[in-house]
Amino acid sequence: MSRQSRAEQVMMMRRVRMGGCILALWLWCCCFMLLAASAPITDPSEVSALLAVKKQLVDPMNHLRNWNKGDPCTSNWTGLLCINNLENDGYLHVQELQLLNMNLSGTLAPELGQLSHLKILDFMWNELTGSIPKEIGHISTLRLLLLNGNKLSGSFPDELGYLSNLNRLQVDQNNISGQIPKTFANLSSVRHLHFNNNSLSGQIPPELSQLSTLLHLLLDNNNLSGYLPPEFLNLPELRILQLDNNDFSGSDIPASYGNFSRLAKLSLRNCHLQGAVPELSRIPSLTYLDLSQNHLTGPIPTNKLSDNMTTIDLSDNQLNGSIPGSFSDLPSLQTLSLENNFLTGPVPTNIWQNMSFSTSARLKLDLRNNSFSSIQGYLNPPVNVTLRLEGNPVCNNANLLNISLFCGSESGEDEMLTNLNNSTANCPIQACPTDNFYEYVPASPVPCFCAAPLRIGYRLKSPSFSYFPPYIQPFEVYLTSSLNLSLYQLSIDTYFWEKGPRLRMYLKLFPSINDNHSNTFNVSEVQRIRHIYTSWTFPGSDLFGPYELLNFTLLGPYADMNFENETKGISKGILVAVIVGGVACAVAMSAIVTILITRRHARYLHAMSRKRLSTKVSMRLDGVKDFTFKEMALATDNFNSSSQVGQGGYGKVYKGTLSDKTVVAVKRAEEGSLQGQKEFLTEIKLLSRLHHRNLVSLVGYCDEEGEQVYSCGPDQYVPVLRHLCVWVGGVHVH
Repeated sequence: MSRQSRAEQVMMMRRVRMGGCILALWLWCCCFMLLAASAPITDPSEVSALLAVKKQLVDPMNHLRNWNKGDPCTSNWTGLLCINNLENDGYLHVQELQLLNMNLSGTLAPELGQLSHLKILDFMWNELTGSIPKEIGHISTLRLLLLNGNKLSGSFPDELGYLSNLNRLQVDQNNISGQIPKTFANLSSVRHLHFNNNSLSGQIPPELSQLSTLLHLLLDNNNLSGYLPPEFLNLPELRILQLDNNDFSGSDIPASYGNFSRLAKLSLRNCHLQGAVPELSRIPSLTYLDLSQNHLTGPIPTNKLSDNMTTIDLSDNQLNGSIPGSFSDLPSLQTLSLENNFLTGPVPTNIWQNMSFSTSARLKLDLRNNSFSSIQGYLNPPVNVTLRLEGNPVCNNANLLNISLFCGSESGEDEMLTNLNNSTANCPIQACPTDNFYEYVPASPVPCFCAAPLRIGYRLKSPSFSYFPPYIQPFEVYLTSSLNLSLYQLSIDTYFWEKGPRLRMYLKLFPSINDNHSNTFNVSEVQRIRHIYTSWTFPGSDLFGPYELLNFTLLGPYADMNFENETKGISKGILVAVIVGGVACAVAMSAIVTILITRRHARYLHAMSRKRLSTKVSMRLDGVKDFTFKEMALATDNFNSSSQVGQGGYGKVYKGTLSDKTVVAVKRAEEGSLQGQKEFLTEIKLLSRLHHRNLVSLVGYCDEEGEQVYSCGPDQYVPVLRHLCVWVGGVHVH
């Protein structure tokens, strides 16, 4: 083979290899592009919607500073929780938008309606203005719509009635006006309607009686008018009906309300109601009754109310008659307010005498400004009974023992409690870094256990009691069991009553001493606890009623905790799938590249072989044999230097013995001196035609494996190349 042919072959191999590398690089790029394309991302329409939401918000504290960085779900934008698996469309979707108490102002963007997989929309306790976008009614998956504690105005959009999966609709403490839409009767899954403290007007739609799952209907402190729908009796699950401070002038309390099967609280204070107090003794679980500040007339029904009764407030009406004897058989009673009526007869002392008081129990009897003229029984109530009689004729009877104790003015200070447990008073202050918001756990079974609590603002919106201390321990059990914590981990730091009445409290939750005495919660525990509060998954309680989460404050070691990044982020399954997919893609691409290069190289070799074969076939020379390189190597002992007998201008000459014992001279061209194939074959043809007695004859040649060899027949003049010549792919054999 010639030098040119050899160079062509080398160049061809280099092109094959370079082509293979380029192909491999291209396939790798495609692989990574495919992986990038298949990596989970948020639905683009939802990304656009979120950016539109941010555009209409004013964020002075810069809480949403990461809302323009990366993908919303995979980059964990503040307040966003996403579905942790891909939907059929191949995208991640926003499941919760929780922007509670972030000092946000501005308006709600209509694009919120594009968050089509949203389950929780929480903007509580901000400064939002404007109206509620009707587009929110398009989010069919929505379960919690929490907008309370803002400055929203305008009317309810009818479209909210399309939310068939909605469980809780809270818009209290805003400036919403207009009527309650009749379409709300289509909220077939709703359990909580909290519209209190707004400016709603008009008639309460009787159609709301179709809400068979409704538990709490809070419409107090609005401008509602008309009549009380008697159809509400058809609400089989209703526990709380709270309509205080509206104007139902001329309306009676429907007698049908006495047939509620599960009602725990009926509060109709200051509603301008008239007529008689309905018979409510048939409600088996009634606990709290407030019909005060109305225009009710007639006597108080005498039938016994439920043993669960804690509070009866019939004050500021026009009731007459005497105190029913059945009021002396209410073991859980805390408050009986009958002041400012026209009641007569004696004051029955057995109201408290028939009760067994625990140390934390209390009974408040307010009978002021009636016409009670006597005391029935011994007037010496225990210390935990408060009796007020001023403004009654009985106070004029100076002969009654102790009467003066109950006829004077008395300041009614609000109940308030701070630091329930001070068992840490003897712990060394310097041993617990209070400057970093650590403190001793008040009820810890390990003395002086120092830890960092979570601080939570919490409010009972409509409790069914009027005095908290007897229920503190049950409340602690209720709360800690719901949170899967031990009792000692909860401390009620402070509580006090607010107008409503609502019970506000500040809670502290401490880490467990069993977790290697860790003095902080880990991220997953903080996340878990917060999720229970923000998703309203506490079990229902007729006694404690609905609650409000006012704040979930992270101080000290929790201050920089970005636990949103851990909640419902991209699941391990997705990450594993991406990694496995990447590895599989890499292996597959490597295999494809290897196969392609191998096949291309094989095709090249096959083509070269075919080319050589075609040349050989075309050159059939009489008496000249086509040797293989292997035959030449065997004949010369693999071209052993001991077989060398000479050297020409471009190759060495070896003495060889063919398989038939014929001795030949073999000339082999050296690397770098190879001819082109054409020139080599031309030379072979010429040698085959030379016949002279002083010249050896050409026996054969070899043109393969990048060699040029020819061999010459036997003669005694080997040193002068008078031997048979064989070209072996670059080796002359003479």
